[in-house]
Amino acid sequence: MKLLEKGDKQAKAILIEHNLRLVAHIAKKYQGAGASQDDLISIGTIGLIKAVSTYSGKKSTRLATYAAKCIENEILMSIRASRRVRQEISLSLPIGVDKDGNEINLNDILGSDPDEIIDSISAKIQAGKLYNAISAALSERERTVIIWRYGLLGKEALPQREIARALGISRSYVSRIEKKALEKLRTFLQENQPRT
Repeated sequence: MKLLEKGDKQAKAILIEHNLRLVAHIAKKYQGAGASQDDLISIGTIGLIKAVSTYSGKKSTRLATYAAKCIENEILMSIRASRRVRQEISLSLPIGVDKDGNEINLNDILGSDPDEIIDSISAKIQAGKLYNAISAALSERERTVIIWRYGLLGKEALPQREIARALGISRSYVSRIEKKALEKLRTFLQENQPRT
């Protein structure tokens, strides 16, 4: 590890080689996500190289843990990018002709930038997941605080002191409820993240 931190290229190459099995293991989890196993391994290897290049022994996590996260992030970014490209292509495919014989596609009918449409759909999906998590993971009081605090479900976002006044509790208690609720939401969303 000391050699790696000194920039030793051979130490870096050895670490990359020793962790290639980790790349294959992680890539296997994403098989069938629209990329071949070889592509996933290539993409994961880029993540491994980035991990080895940026890892510091001063980090509290082990290299393997850090590398696994970098590999997974690289693969997920690639999968998202390829899905986005597929969505953009499908929006620009010809679907017919207008009365003047000009080819028209879905973009022409929708009259919007494909990126805006995709972002809007993606935002709606994310909002749906969030609302599901709020109702499944939080108590009634936690739901109330989160909905009022962040202006969800058509409500106006309120400062903690106004929520405290409305609920008849202290502002610091609202802060604790909010913090606990956000942690519960984060855990719920991580645990219920679909495996592709």
